[in-house]
Amino acid sequence: LSLSKALSKGVKRGVVMNIEETVHAIQTTVEDVQLRSGIIFSDIYVGIAGQHIRSMRNRGYINRDSSEEEITQDDIIKLIDDMYKIPIGVGEEIIHILPQNFIVDNETGVKNPVGMSGTRLEANFHIVIGQVTSAKNIGKCINRVGLEINELIMEPLASAEAVLTDDEKEAGVIMIDIGGGTTDVAVYYDNIIRHTAVIPFGGNVVTKDIKEGCAILHRQAESLKIQFGSALGDIAPDDKVVTIPGISG
Repeated sequence: LSLSKALSKGVKRGVVMNIEETVHAIQTTVEDVQLRSGIIFSDIYVGIAGQHIRSMRNRGYINRDSSEEEITQDDIIKLIDDMYKIPIGVGEEIIHILPQNFIVDNETGVKNPVGMSGTRLEANFHIVIGQVTSAKNIGKCINRVGLEINELIMEPLASAEAVLTDDEKEAGVIMIDIGGGTTDVAVYYDNIIRHTAVIPFGGNVVTKDIKEGCAILHRQAESLKIQFGSALGDIAPDDKVVTIPGISG
């Protein structure tokens, strides 16, 4: 396996703002990864974020013909498919439908109803919604470098799967991923996703504030942030002296 990264000037706060620059960044990264790993791939998983992303909670239900027949995976799929029919805003699309828990004939707190008997099957869902155009622009950039999207994944969910353990999700945890353009949030409790959010504020905003406040170059502001910045103001030393470089360095 391999890892590569490239500066993307075409993306701002998780949204593609310049197709050509975004395609160039993707192309550079893909070529580097394939060269390092020796693996040629044709499809990828893509994280999606941005201030257009929102989440909501919704409950759905189905009435089954017989309580004698066991609940099957097909019943759950039917419940999920029904969620795609809920009204959403113009220009929006549903990205994820995540079951939280199930109710079987008023029996609450069921995590997996498959194999149970019951007439009425209900479920609470965490639904992630985004702008159609934003997803299309991402897809357009990916396709332009000769790749296909296997699946679009909301970035907070992908980050949570990468860094959180099952014990943390069960005990209750908030995952906060501060990126360059956005801050991603995912909340878990009892191994259930409770809330997700994408906040249009990230490290690039801090860099910009330092740049403008100190009248220095972007690279100098980024260097100052990395060397002397602290996420917690209470632990930052009061007597620390930082030399602000001039434009020439």
